[in-house]
Amino acid sequence: MNSLDDIWTAVLELMGQKLTPVAISTWFGECRPLSFSESGLTLCVPSEFKRGVISARFMEPLKSALGQIFSGDMEVFLVGEEAVEEKETADHSDDGDYEEYTFESFVVGPSNKFAHAASLAVAEGQTRNYNPLFIYGDSGLGKTHLLYAIRHEVIHRHPEYYVVFVRGEDFMNELIAAIQTGKNVEFREKYRSADFLLIDDIQIVAGKASTQDEMFHTFNTLYEAKKQMVFTSDRPPSDMPNLTERLQSRLGMGLQADIQSPDFETRAAIVRKKSMTLGMALSSDVINYIAENMTSNVRQLEGAVLKIRAQSDLMNIQLTVSEVAKLLKDMFRQKSAYVPTPEDIIRETAKYFSLSPEDLKGQRRTRNTALARQIAMYEIRKLTNLSLQDIGAIFEGRDHTTVLSSIQKIEKNMEDDAEFAQRVKDITSNINSHNG
Repeated sequence: MNSLDDIWTAVLELMGQKLTPVAISTWFGECRPLSFSESGLTLCVPSEFKRGVISARFMEPLKSALGQIFSGDMEVFLVGEEAVEEKETADHSDDGDYEEYTFESFVVGPSNKFAHAASLAVAEGQTRNYNPLFIYGDSGLGKTHLLYAIRHEVIHRHPEYYVVFVRGEDFMNELIAAIQTGKNVEFREKYRSADFLLIDDIQIVAGKASTQDEMFHTFNTLYEAKKQMVFTSDRPPSDMPNLTERLQSRLGMGLQADIQSPDFETRAAIVRKKSMTLGMALSSDVINYIAENMTSNVRQLEGAVLKIRAQSDLMNIQLTVSEVAKLLKDMFRQKSAYVPTPEDIIRETAKYFSLSPEDLKGQRRTRNTALARQIAMYEIRKLTNLSLQDIGAIFEGRDHTTVLSSIQKIEKNMEDDAEFAQRVKDITSNINSHNG
């Protein structure tokens, strides 16, 4: 079969062997195929009355015809025009506000490279082992960007796919509306016939009994049909106490990838790329100034560049460090007054491992001490603007290659071991929660 129309034509010909031409014309003349997947054929039947008649009288010949064509049991789903409109919106909408959210525009750094690599592999269809892919991290770090990037890439590679992108809150609200209006069948068809399901901020369903139940059955249907799912959240499934155990298990059964706050180099790269996208040339001094003073998330960095662009266009000013400082002073006020020092970082890391700061800075080589020292170097690099040489000097004169090697080991361990990554994240939280 070359297309949906070919499949439908073959179905009608086979049914014509048992039904009269008048019956075919009367009940199926307005029908048109909407989608086809491993689970079955979805038909648009505009008339609610005809949907009822077809469901009651003609499902057996429909399924029989499909079974003959594909040598197996197939389902038939009947939907109205509303489902067609929703599908066409999901298939063809470019989400104008998010067109720039592609893999090419995503700035990759140590804090997000694993999540980026996993997202790209899923979008390119390189693996079926990452199902579902679950991306988590604090707000504003790039989770939604990756989700849209996957969507754009999948639609580009497979325009025939039915790709559904929805926010967790919208999924919940659509379900409530479907229950109130008696359109549960249409709601389920929209999500359970997807080739690719992408849900942003899935944590919103936690504690919502009906929504979790619907999500659970949708998950099972798609998983059994080998359809890819990707979810984002502000935390891993295991950290959602109000999530049912069975849904928590499903969401955690694939690959989990976390995104952390970007380090200085990544922040600078984000500012540079965003400014270039807006056709604005910022000096290295200005870029570094923004990256040094805005450390919380990607969204804040991009917002700063947008504000600079708007103000510079309106006021025609030279974009020097001093002028940029004036433009962004309100945004800078929003950040925490506390900035950890290397000594703060060493103290909190040592405390986590029940060691003294002197143990970390000295030459002690036990396995526990060496690991704590490497994590401290990683945290200093991530949370301060010190160079590799400066960090090495703190640890009794170790050279920059030793520091770089230590940082790379921690990053590699975080990629390979989710539990280890969580331990490092806990240490980071301890450091940032310290306020003197």
